[in-house]
Amino acid sequence: MKRYKILFWGVLLSSATLFSCTKNFEKYNTDPAGATAEEVERDAYVLSSAMIGLQAWVVPLDVNANQFIECLLGGSMGGYLADSNNGFNGKNFATYNPENGWSRVPFNDILPKLFVQTKTIRQVSSDPSIHAVADIIKVLAVSRVTDIYGPIPYSKVGENGALEAPYDSQEQVYDLLFTQLDDAIKILTERRTQNFSSKADLVYSGNVLQWIKLANSIKLRLAMHISEVSPTKARQKAEEAVNHEIGVIRDNADNAFVKPINRNPFRVIMYEYNNGDSRVSADITSYMNGYADPRRAKYFTPSTFGGTVSNGFHGLRSGIQIPSGDIPKQYANMNVTETDKLLWFNAAETSFLQAEAALKGWNMKGTDAATLYNQGIRLSFMQWNVNGADDYLNNSSNKPAAYIDPLGVFSYAGLPSTITVKWEESSTTAQKMERIITQKWIANFPLGVEAWTEYRRTGYPKLMEVMVNNSGGRVDSKRMARRLPYPQEEYTENNKNVTEAVSNLLKGADNMGTDLWWVKK
Repeated sequence: MKRYKILFWGVLLSSATLFSCTKNFEKYNTDPAGATAEEVERDAYVLSSAMIGLQAWVVPLDVNANQFIECLLGGSMGGYLADSNNGFNGKNFATYNPENGWSRVPFNDILPKLFVQTKTIRQVSSDPSIHAVADIIKVLAVSRVTDIYGPIPYSKVGENGALEAPYDSQEQVYDLLFTQLDDAIKILTERRTQNFSSKADLVYSGNVLQWIKLANSIKLRLAMHISEVSPTKARQKAEEAVNHEIGVIRDNADNAFVKPINRNPFRVIMYEYNNGDSRVSADITSYMNGYADPRRAKYFTPSTFGGTVSNGFHGLRSGIQIPSGDIPKQYANMNVTETDKLLWFNAAETSFLQAEAALKGWNMKGTDAATLYNQGIRLSFMQWNVNGADDYLNNSSNKPAAYIDPLGVFSYAGLPSTITVKWEESSTTAQKMERIITQKWIANFPLGVEAWTEYRRTGYPKLMEVMVNNSGGRVDSKRMARRLPYPQEEYTENNKNVTEAVSNLLKGADNMGTDLWWVKK
């Protein structure tokens, strides 16, 4: 792992300012490159820099931020990836005892970027469409941060120039996210034909219609997140999103992918950092191997063991004492190139979200859960240009495979799950729910933070317990980690507010074993 670096997007941030997400916003909203007003007006330099900079911190394009958040945290917790650098032993997320330098990154190194860039966008542009798109990006990024920690400073950050900000409860954060999405959707719907500069957009090249579909899809996702704790509001927001005149992402042509600025960070992390600091998790390979899933060759590269081992898609188990040397590097890896785009949201997910909503009896344009579930599988196969979707979704016999470690060290006794792929109307509601979430999980690879959220919310997919739990009893191995603790810097620089936030957590304990507001009890 390399030393953490900060990207510079027109509005520069010194790494020395990132000690707290609530400090020193104002003085960074200037153009350090010294461009004249005429130059800025001509090529929209500052606006494009700020918009691209905002997009760069959703699923981070910075390699080291991506490693902490997407690979070491989301990848491990979401069942997608496993740590393969034994230098991480004793301090990693996967064994529930991360160093502060690890657990601080989503909070201290993401939130400041979002506030600074959105403020800059409003300073240099009066275009309501630009403001609305910026808000959509910010909502998507903030939703990931609150789903990692719970309560966060949000509505009062920077208010009246304050250097310390109170925390909003997670329910308050979600309420504000819905309001911001609703406002953005209204503004863009009224201006649906008014596209903006492709230079300011790494996702949709300035296409407003596609941003509306993404906003509605995010709204649907967040509605399902809160469906157990606030079912009335969740239903309202989900039905609004799906039945909106433009609606959600329904076709792969509208999938939200962000272009890498330089190289795809997953490629660097999985192949170049110490010959790869992560490998594919045994959790997802066990499911996909058992299902004989034809997407495997698109997702993974085979293992590279020598001797008598028959190589294949052998994932590495997460939450272990990582062995030394090249042993962990021989397990299956992610199939990713330097130029591959990074996923934010796909059509398959919206179908699975609607399937869950329909299972609850909500109005998803009159479509039933079975149809939406099968549609989600087909969309994922089409996204990856893989044949065989019909055979796959009609298979009623294949089950997730038992994990047998090729080296015989990390094997898991029993099956992670016995759920099959084929939709069975005679199944229980719980079985139908497990099918929906499991197939959504497979289709969403490698969105680890979202996978972790869905696991904590629903209990699915069923994942293997860790072999090493270094939490000192704070994390139940059967339920796994529920959140991250707040950065230590908050206790020295924002003590009053963080202490109040902790007192309002469900168990009043700032550790990885405390549930979030929307959790499945």
